[in-house]
Amino acid sequence: MSGELPLHINIEEPRWDQSTFVGRASHFFTVTDPRNILLTDEQLENAKRIVHDYRQGVVPPGLTENELWRAKYVYESAFHPDTGEKMILIGRMSAQVPMNMTITGCMMTFYRTTPAVLFWQWINQSFNAIVNYTNRSGDAPLTVSELGTAYVSATTGAVATALGLNALTKHVSPLIGRFVPFAAVAAANCINIPLMRQRELKAGIPVTDNNGNRLGESANAAQQAISQVVVSRILMAAPGMAFSCPSYSKRFPWLSAPIQVGLVGFCNPVLSPPPSSMSVTALEAELRAKILESHPELQRVYFNKGL
Repeated sequence: MSGELPLHINIEEPRWDQSTFVGRASHFFTVTDPRNILLTDEQLENAKRIVHDYRQGVVPPGLTENELWRAKYVYESAFHPDTGEKMILIGRMSAQVPMNMTITGCMMTFYRTTPAVLFWQWINQSFNAIVNYTNRSGDAPLTVSELGTAYVSATTGAVATALGLNALTKHVSPLIGRFVPFAAVAAANCINIPLMRQRELKAGIPVTDNNGNRLGESANAAQQAISQVVVSRILMAAPGMAFSCPSYSKRFPWLSAPIQVGLVGFCNPVLSPPPSSMSVTALEAELRAKILESHPELQRVYFNKGL
């Protein structure tokens, strides 16, 4: 080993305390930093090398702790935590702010004709499908046929649901009508996320002990993970829609983007729980028996729920 940086820094966990709002907020804004999408392949590979070397007990000469943490977050912004593959650019969390601002802006601008609404709803749900696939949990392979089927069913179902619910605004009171778009978003998430991650429900996702040792795959854990993601996505959409007043948007259109980003940034740390876990007793009988045989003292297992 070379260099002076100690090897006891736990880069498998976030840098900040996730039991506090400030810690979760710091983690969130670092993970979603839009500047990361501008990094070159060389910079990403360098961050990957630093992280992998540090895990093996190798410290490059002159590496500082801040540089190590920066490498960790750059690496995790571009590479899937379970498969290790480089993620689709627009599906990365660092692309969420610019992509959502662009798509939302277009949806709010081009809404007067049915073809325009249909097109931008399709764009929005296609983007959501890419995000849901990119940030899936587990490392089970997905065939081209399965991916195509999942995409078509997810986008078609979500777009049809969103359009159908949005059409209700013409037939209900203005007060109720203001909540219809939120219902459309909620319903679309309930369709898009499970369908794009249906492979996890069939094959299960990896579960580990508190040291990260893989114990097996669980479909029950996948159900809990996807449910958590659906609920958090819906709740994250609520503040933006609750505070979206048409007259306000017309008077101060330049404030719309920073307010939306700020609301999501505030709500995400509140709604995002620490790493997901479940009781061993909630696992499938076969997996539960296998775990209790080798780890009789283990009470909870942990898993990556995805985003």
